[in-house]
Amino acid sequence: MERFYTALDAIIAMKKIRGVNTYCRLNEIDRRNFIAQRKDLDRGWFQVSWLQPMVKDYGVSARWLLLGVGKMFE
Repeated sequence: MERFYTALDAIIAMKKIRGVNTYCRLNEIDRRNFIAQRKDLDRGWFQVSWLQPMVKDYGVSARWLLLGVGKMFE
């Protein structure tokens, strides 16, 4: 989960999206759950489906995201 949020921050910093609200809206993610999960990683609301747009739309390496191996972006 930490790599997911790190990648999200990088995508926002690169201005590929405006922010968390945009990522949630575009990918039909409940923003309240998303933000609460980030504040408390033990909360248990994280969904694997949140990863898919990062890999598909923003070029984040699935290998890095899941295993921590290689570079963040392909």
